[in-house]
Amino acid sequence: MTGTTPQLGPATLAGTMPATPEGTATRWVLDPRTAVVLLLAASVTIMAPDGIWFVPAALVAGVLLAILERAWRRAIGLPLAAGAAAALTYLLPMAVPSPVFGLVGVLAGFALRLVAVGGIAAHLVRTIPPTRLIAALRSARVPMAFTVSGAVLLRFVPTIVAETRAVYDAMRLRGLGGWWAMLRHPVRSIEYFMVPLMASSLRAAGDLSASSLLRGLGSEARPTSMHPPRFGPADAVAAVVAVILAAATLLWRSGQ
Repeated sequence: MTGTTPQLGPATLAGTMPATPEGTATRWVLDPRTAVVLLLAASVTIMAPDGIWFVPAALVAGVLLAILERAWRRAIGLPLAAGAAAALTYLLPMAVPSPVFGLVGVLAGFALRLVAVGGIAAHLVRTIPPTRLIAALRSARVPMAFTVSGAVLLRFVPTIVAETRAVYDAMRLRGLGGWWAMLRHPVRSIEYFMVPLMASSLRAAGDLSASSLLRGLGSEARPTSMHPPRFGPADAVAAVVAVILAAATLLWRSGQ
């Protein structure tokens, strides 16, 4: 019976299958607990009222993590995106005094903070499989609600991104995509884009739910891990670099 077996499309497989075998880690990959602590620390400090001072430190950390991952596009794109957002935040309102450009500067300031945090978040998403994240969070005695949420986030977000690209490519092949078509018929373009995306997202959510049940994600028994999480040299280097960046930021702030 071919109709009873769920079929996974290429986009779904690309979003759910990791690039490397789950549970494996190289020597210079951060432990999930270290990456989560770095992400939480960067988010809390940067989103604080005076968190703009810590944006350069977070950008340096994001670039170093991208270099460690050999993600050269991200290593180059983070400083460029941060520079563009900083120019809109500080230079544009001074060059053209206007309430409109002042609002643009405020929005660009929030974008600058998101870019700084996004560099660390992208490293976590790209290098840590959900199984390693779950094992690390369980070893840290994190409640199951946060553990399951993090695992679902790492699984579902790449799937949605892949499905979005697949729907957009299908629209362009049928002559329904492109900026000109969206400007001419915005409502129809949104309809043609959102309906298949919602359908594929629901299908992917069902597949991920079935996979999580088969893996015993919601069971009361505490599962064991074939590769228990351990701290390594990369975690020690990351801790030292984080302390150095934080100290340098505090010294720079006190000197102003």
